[in-house]
Amino acid sequence: MFEKILIANRGEIACRILATCRRLGVATVAIYSEVDADALHVRRADEAYCIGAAAARDSYLAAERVIAAARRSGAQAIHPGYGFLSESAEFAERVAAAGLVFIGPPVAAMRAMSSKATARELMQRAGVPTLPGYQGEQQSPAYLRREAERVGYPVLIKAVAGGGGKGMRLVAAAAEFDAALLACQREAAASFGDARVLLEKYLQQPRHIEVQVFGDASGAVVHLFERDCSAQRRHQKVIEESPAPGLTDAQRAVLTQAGCAAARAVGYTGAGTVEFLLDRAGQFYFIEMNTRIQVEHPVTEMITGIDLVEWQLRIAAGERLPLEQHAIGREGHAIEARLYAEVPEAGFLPSSGTLRRFELPPATAALRLETGIEAGDRVSIDYDPMLAKVIARADSRIAALAALQAALAQVRIAGVGNNLLFLRRLLASEPLQRGGIDTEFIEGHLPELLRNTATDASIEAQAAAAATLWTIAQEQHAPAAATPWERSDGWRLNATLTRLLQWEFAACAPLAASTPAAAQTDAKLIEVQVEYRASGLGLRIGSRHASAVLHDLGGDRYLLRWGDRSERVQILEDGPRQLQIGRALDCYRLRRRDALAAVEGPQQAESSLAAPMPGRIIALLSKPGEAVAKGTPLLIIEAMKMEHTLRAPADGSVRAYRAAVGEQIEEGAQLIDFEAAAP
Repeated sequence: MFEKILIANRGEIACRILATCRRLGVATVAIYSEVDADALHVRRADEAYCIGAAAARDSYLAAERVIAAARRSGAQAIHPGYGFLSESAEFAERVAAAGLVFIGPPVAAMRAMSSKATARELMQRAGVPTLPGYQGEQQSPAYLRREAERVGYPVLIKAVAGGGGKGMRLVAAAAEFDAALLACQREAAASFGDARVLLEKYLQQPRHIEVQVFGDASGAVVHLFERDCSAQRRHQKVIEESPAPGLTDAQRAVLTQAGCAAARAVGYTGAGTVEFLLDRAGQFYFIEMNTRIQVEHPVTEMITGIDLVEWQLRIAAGERLPLEQHAIGREGHAIEARLYAEVPEAGFLPSSGTLRRFELPPATAALRLETGIEAGDRVSIDYDPMLAKVIARADSRIAALAALQAALAQVRIAGVGNNLLFLRRLLASEPLQRGGIDTEFIEGHLPELLRNTATDASIEAQAAAAATLWTIAQEQHAPAAATPWERSDGWRLNATLTRLLQWEFAACAPLAASTPAAAQTDAKLIEVQVEYRASGLGLRIGSRHASAVLHDLGGDRYLLRWGDRSERVQILEDGPRQLQIGRALDCYRLRRRDALAAVEGPQQAESSLAAPMPGRIIALLSKPGEAVAKGTPLLIIEAMKMEHTLRAPADGSVRAYRAAVGEQIEEGAQLIDFEAAAP
């Protein structure tokens, strides 16, 4: 076993590796970028080194700097985690040349599987079923277009060196091919330094099932069963579970044997994941192999009782596999949810900012929490927007789902947009509860997964709760020995005080000037008249006028009594003058409007297009003065390793661009002066 290792990663995976090393008595070295100086993984490591600026290419992807830090620290090995350098054969070679051990598979296996094209050819020779497609060296647009027609639409364009849903585009018809190819190649080049693509026939409504494999230097290969990762948005996983629901023993045996065959075909050692699509007829097809540990590995650990990171360390140190296949068992069911800083209501755009509040339920033997961030930390645009993983295990799938739902109900997040409510709705949906959803489920059910179901009466009650809480807070801020002139509880001599509170109300991400317009389509103004009475508060919203009392139930939960109506609500502070109001599977944000603040007029709002997030301009797609139709792509921003397109809000033309290609822009920056066509 190693005495000291360097962890070439950040966030929750770095913290996960640190935990195993601490248990095994292995000293740890962290690396960090300038913006991560106070990050959780840095604070938990035995020693740490700053290796560059915030941009990943200047720090976590700077191979020579990572290796230099390892040599300086005296580490014997480097664990890359996942992402960043974990699947770079070039990095693994440099590590070995520096006299260090790369905790991962052999370079030859990495090269074989890092290219999806080579991997497809190897699997075909090994007898593992693959989807119809094209994986050749000819990469001209015209040739690829002809191959797409041969394969038949719909077709999937995939980066040869891709992963994590990046560098991937679904093309439904020939007319969409050229634009999708260009976007895919551009994203692949930016993310992986390789613009080559392959084509695969797109299966309708498949399930995504992967097999966890391990190999050692003796040639032994075992599997640790399978995981179902079908719950995906934008080709990225959201919910994972093990075992895969609904598989027969015969299907499981065929899948796991195929996974082991794939690993043997490339002389694989260490942790790897062989991924398959399962069609509705029960036929499976190889799609790729990830030559690293996966984000979703905790569900496998929870049902097998095996620490996969420990196995990685032991195999990299030259040991044999700790267990043979017959000795690897599983018990119960585990399911994982990924918490992201993103705005589901705006197409899952990443969200950045400071976490004003971030609370997770306490961990137990049956509830596992993995995160690399704490309240007060800043979510940066430079890295993946994952906040945490919440994993529950129980004797049955039904019990595991219930435990995960209960855990997510205890999560508190404020300061950034997030997918917490989306996850809770997804887990509560009848198809997911039943098991066996396909990879298209989320996209096909977005309206109901994003829709709030509160009635107008409930919305008014939530506004009443917000007004009551705000009023109580004002009273609590009064001096302890206040004179009548210092009191803020509405006291008047021989009179009654009435205040008008205005709330901007929306069922979406945090309300702010820079919130994407798509996420504020349901924003509206609610006026609440607060009447200070000797017996308490009276509230008037529209035609409803009644007394109001708010009982604190603890844990940010309150019971509102407003006239003859009672309602339980959750209230969180989510920024200056801003509150989250939650009930059941609904969540709204309310921001108290300052009557003295300037308000942007509708003409100004329509004439400019703002950046929905911080990022870098990578393409300007229209010429100033050129007529465009509503929905036409105008500008592309790259943020958090993904591309995001701003489109024309109406028929019209671009008067001017306010940013140039390559320029770093802040969230809310006005990027385009747009002139709508005359009606």
